[in-house]
Amino acid sequence: MKYLFYIAFFISVQFSAQTLKTSYSETQQEKATSTEFIIMADDSTATMVDAIDLDEVLVVGAYKFDSRNERRQYLILKRKTKKVWPYAVMASKRLTELQERLSKLESGYKKRKYTRIVQNYIEEEFTAELKKLTKTEGQILVKLMYRQTGETTFDVVKELKSGWRAFWYNTTASLFNISLKEKFDPQEVKEDYFIEHILRRGFQKSEIEKHPSAIEINFISCMQKWN
Repeated sequence: MKYLFYIAFFISVQFSAQTLKTSYSETQQEKATSTEFIIMADDSTATMVDAIDLDEVLVVGAYKFDSRNERRQYLILKRKTKKVWPYAVMASKRLTELQERLSKLESGYKKRKYTRIVQNYIEEEFTAELKKLTKTEGQILVKLMYRQTGETTFDVVKELKSGWRAFWYNTTASLFNISLKEKFDPQEVKEDYFIEHILRRGFQKSEIEKHPSAIEINFISCMQKWN
């Protein structure tokens, strides 16, 4: 499947709840607010200490489904999202590495040579595995790569190759009902909200590796709309 071969190339060139610490540095202590509270050690003693500001933690509860069909849709998305999530994370990491590496290369020849080296490596290591993805998993991967990089797959190809090459890849992918221009928008697309909900529940339960999104997502607003 040609679009999966592209995703292998893309990855080559791109690419839990908060844990309370038991100790604080002097700098962190200095940032604590002046508000005080009392810790009762036992019935007779009490200690007055400064209040410590903690990062806000959003606890994501289980989704309440409207129907059995909706629950089935969610569970299918959950399985597929967990399967492709590592590839999306890899894409964001490789993109950062690539940009840092290319910024240090002066000539266009050296940049193209480096890109080809990475491409050949990924073709040997990852293409066979990516070919196992279904069409639906491929589209979820495209969405998640946008979440993690802030760019559509189409735009990345356009930047690294040419507008014509991006058009060709998008046309080829369309034959498999895959859009390389697909974005990730949980505020407006319910399926994307399901995916985001699955990710955050997975982060919270330490079922999948947590990585921040490259795009701004107001999850509370999304919850208010879709719940």
